[in-house]
Amino acid sequence: MIPVRNLKDLGAVIRERRRQLRLDQKALAERVGVSRQWIVEAEHGKPRAAVGLILQTLEALGLHLAIDEAAAGSNGSSGAADIDAVVRRARKTRG
Repeated sequence: MIPVRNLKDLGAVIRERRRQLRLDQKALAERVGVSRQWIVEAEHGKPRAAVGLILQTLEALGLHLAIDEAAAGSNGSSGAADIDAVVRRARKTRG
């Protein structure tokens, strides 16, 4: 698990994974459905990047976001939230 504390850390994760997959910024942008410039900004920790697009970018790179509640000290539980389960539940309640 890679600790991500801020948007710059998240951008670094995106950039590193893109490079591991030997994708250039244009190829990743095409996979996500955004401009190359958006990828450049996301990799630099763009402060107003849309969460949905960040999640699409992570998915395009084969990465998954997990929230460690224990590390955050939010409620004392020892598990990490399953973001995929949260999204599935949200979709069920809408449809």
